[in-house]
Amino acid sequence: MGHSHDHSAENNNKSDYQLAFAVFINVLLTAAQVVGGIFSGSLSLIADALHNLSDAAAIFIALIARKIGNKIADDNYHFGYKRAEILATLLNSTTLIVIGGFLIIEAIKSYFNPTPIDGWIVVWVAAIALIIDLATAVLTYFAGAKKSINIRAAFIHNVSDAMASVVVIVAGTLIILYQWYIVDLLATILISAYVIYHGVILLMQSCRILMQAAPADFERQNIISNLTSEFSLSKVLSLKAWQSDDNTTHCELVICADKTPDLDALKSYLHNNFAIEYCIIEIR
Repeated sequence: MGHSHDHSAENNNKSDYQLAFAVFINVLLTAAQVVGGIFSGSLSLIADALHNLSDAAAIFIALIARKIGNKIADDNYHFGYKRAEILATLLNSTTLIVIGGFLIIEAIKSYFNPTPIDGWIVVWVAAIALIIDLATAVLTYFAGAKKSINIRAAFIHNVSDAMASVVVIVAGTLIILYQWYIVDLLATILISAYVIYHGVILLMQSCRILMQAAPADFERQNIISNLTSEFSLSKVLSLKAWQSDDNTTHCELVICADKTPDLDALKSYLHNNFAIEYCIIEIR
């Protein structure tokens, strides 16, 4: 067991370094994009810069939240600190929505006060941003995006940034070829709408967990039916499920049975078939 623990700690340290490096390169990229946006006159480039800055903040918050979430339960926090990561997701998703809304307002203002745009600066800076966005997305993916909604929020930040960079490159190219300056504003609105869309999705997911809703794929009636037949229960009076984080499901089960079932077997059945980690069982 000790070897396994050390291996897990080593993996966590490695992914923490990956996330820290992702923060560093995103901050550098933001500075480069802001300078490029100012000199080129491109609002979409500055929009992408602000999105990158939110990425750096999102990854930093995700990193801190994961460290807090790894703390063990104590006398004050009986269920541990895992929901620190859900709070981080809530904060990051809200930030996405606010930034997206701000950029749309700025795009509308710029439509009525147009300025010349240097398409070449836009294209080159956005191309560099695309490379860094893809590299950061890879870093956050391997740092645990599959297992944690917290890290997944940071990963989605970076994937949407990569897509935004592609949109900016297309806008800059059209400006160079056809002087279609309106494309820059349309690109800003498109990027912002995409940012808001993902922000809303993550906000809903984190709110479900904080409101102690059952997991989205929780089939209550199906579980009750299976339990009744598998363990010869007279009746399932109540089955309530909630999540302490995006990977751990708890439930409270109240049953009627003529003969007391094997509770360990029942809990194992719930774990193996329905991914319920912890269950409180009451027999009436």
